[in-house]
Amino acid sequence: MDRRRATGIALVLVSAAAFGSGSLFAQPVYAAGVDWMVLSAWRFLFGAALTWGFLMLSRERRDGLRLLLRDRRGTAAAIGLGLLYIGNSGTYYAALETVSPSLAALVVYLYPALVAVLSLRFGQRLSGRRAWGALGISLIGVVLAVGGIDPDEEVPVVGLLLAFASCFIYAVWVILAARLSGENRESVAADSGRSASATAQVALIISSTAVAYWILALVTGRPVGPALIPPQAWPGLLGVGVGATFIAIQTFYAGARRVGAAQASLISTAEPIWTIALASILFGIALTPVQLVGGALILAGVVIAQTGPVAERAPALTVRVADE
Repeated sequence: MDRRRATGIALVLVSAAAFGSGSLFAQPVYAAGVDWMVLSAWRFLFGAALTWGFLMLSRERRDGLRLLLRDRRGTAAAIGLGLLYIGNSGTYYAALETVSPSLAALVVYLYPALVAVLSLRFGQRLSGRRAWGALGISLIGVVLAVGGIDPDEEVPVVGLLLAFASCFIYAVWVILAARLSGENRESVAADSGRSASATAQVALIISSTAVAYWILALVTGRPVGPALIPPQAWPGLLGVGVGATFIAIQTFYAGARRVGAAQASLISTAEPIWTIALASILFGIALTPVQLVGGALILAGVVIAQTGPVAERAPALTVRVADE
């Protein structure tokens, strides 16, 4: 396995852990009386501020921003992706108000399969029976790992529909983000000749999401001002903004540029392992044997997909990625 591909895998795993922390950080925010839209407005404001700060620290990343801004289509595409992200993030965090994190994770983590299918037409597809088998093993692991759902518990239909909507929208977002970075059916990231900074693209994506959420919150009269936020909600808001936004989106985008959207989605099935493990540590919840088996299957699926002759034949990137 080449170094660039190994770096991509590591970045996606970091992203999975960061995204997986989001639902846990959100729970005390909801408990403090803050709704999903106010949470999202502050989440993406923090994420955007940190991303712009990270971008400005490097001359190379600043040059990448100037290149991106000169490309009107690329700029418009990044802003469009940010607006589309409202659909994914909004439906997911709205679902968490009524649906348990376990059930929401179970539904949303159908998205790697959707990405794999969409990649058959719009990106670099999973190659061979080994990769598709690994995806199947990982998805079975997800079902087992997030188990413990009470069959007698009444599931709100609206919340469940929101979770399914989040799954579908995110799959589409991942494919479109990969296309923006240059991925096509022949290669993970085709050399566009522009070398636009991935950090600049992410900055525009998160910023447009933040602006849209703040407009929506203000127009709908949500108590979004700093003075209206309960003090006990701020740690959770910071956690979601830093971990599940700034770190999660940046590392997933950079990782997917190296390994492709379909492979990145498969690797990110490791997210539930982190979520249930962290919940176990924080809340003292013992993991069941079934969950441990599920975690082992997820890890096995990820390892199988990244080893063997299929993984070794994966095409190398040609885009300069040092500015990420």
